[in-house]
Amino acid sequence: MAKRPTIFIAGSGGIGRALSLLLRNEPRTAASTVLGDIHGAAVEAALSFANVDVPTDAPPARGLVMPPEGSSAELDAVLSSADAILDCLPGSQAPRMARLAKQHGCHYLNLTEYVAETKEVMGIAEGADTCFALQCGLAPGFINVLGHDLFLRATEAWEVDKVDKLEMRVGALTRHATEPHHYGWTWSPVGVATEYVKDAIAVRDYATVTLPSLGERRTLRMHGLEYEEALTSGGAADLPEALAGKVRDLDYKTLRYPGHYAWVESLLADIPMGDDRPAALQAAMESAIPHVEDDIVIVYASVEGSDSKGVLRADRAAFFCPSIDVAGRRLRAIQSTTAAGIAEVLLIALERGLTGPLLQSQVPTTEFLEGPFVSLAYVDEEHRI
Repeated sequence: MAKRPTIFIAGSGGIGRALSLLLRNEPRTAASTVLGDIHGAAVEAALSFANVDVPTDAPPARGLVMPPEGSSAELDAVLSSADAILDCLPGSQAPRMARLAKQHGCHYLNLTEYVAETKEVMGIAEGADTCFALQCGLAPGFINVLGHDLFLRATEAWEVDKVDKLEMRVGALTRHATEPHHYGWTWSPVGVATEYVKDAIAVRDYATVTLPSLGERRTLRMHGLEYEEALTSGGAADLPEALAGKVRDLDYKTLRYPGHYAWVESLLADIPMGDDRPAALQAAMESAIPHVEDDIVIVYASVEGSDSKGVLRADRAAFFCPSIDVAGRRLRAIQSTTAAGIAEVLLIALERGLTGPLLQSQVPTTEFLEGPFVSLAYVDEEHRI
């Protein structure tokens, strides 16, 4: 990078403040960050968290109160000199922030798994002179780059161009869970409720299909521990299209402790179908599930198929990601793993000068997986002890 980047972070919650800290802390960015939010109190809390001593010459983060819609003179002034917008707002805000990025000539990166908004941003990105990188968090995000990397490595090693299965699994969990829900809030309740209700995209017998979320539940054992997996929406990103004709069966599933999905289905049985179903499920879940700070993120990906000699093979990768310390601040596992993905793609976009849409299948896998942010957040706790 020729100069210190100025990064506007839209959304000053847990992920936004983690991003500011990571980007200030890393020597390859040492960024000047501006944290924005519609709530002044959230901005102040984020600045208090992010503005600690770091081992770089990065300046202290600044704050800005954003308007709930459109823009403002203050926001336009910041964006006019910004190199990128990192969108940590709810997915419904993605088209708005993407238009502002294009208007001001900024790179744009987001986290959302929302399918309709992602398609709209893709349209906005056409012809842009800057990079519009979509779905850059954990799931979608890291898990898709990891899955794609496994596919590329397997087909090369096995001397084939097709595989039978590509499985991607992620669980953001509390370390302990109790009946009846077997869960604790570690990230956005609206995100959880949405992925449980909206349909999932998968590949079955080489055909891209739409399947109901919470279906195809199975048990997965990792390091001797048992989890339950189920289809949920959004996590497959663009891999069904990118690997069309190359993978017989491909899907993304969310991991939970056994018993959680049955409890969720008991709630859904009393909620009528309709546009407000995710909100109703969210309310029902929030009334029963506590918020918990001590979390862990579990990541698993697997590719399976026959090699050129007909021998059935499999390659797998797994991470048990704990909370980490950065510059004396504790980042919860969901904060560090989600922020690391978007920060890594930002670094690649800045250093390569990328332009136009960038989907997860287009992220350079080795550069991403071996980058400074991902290497910091994605460690296997079981192997580290």
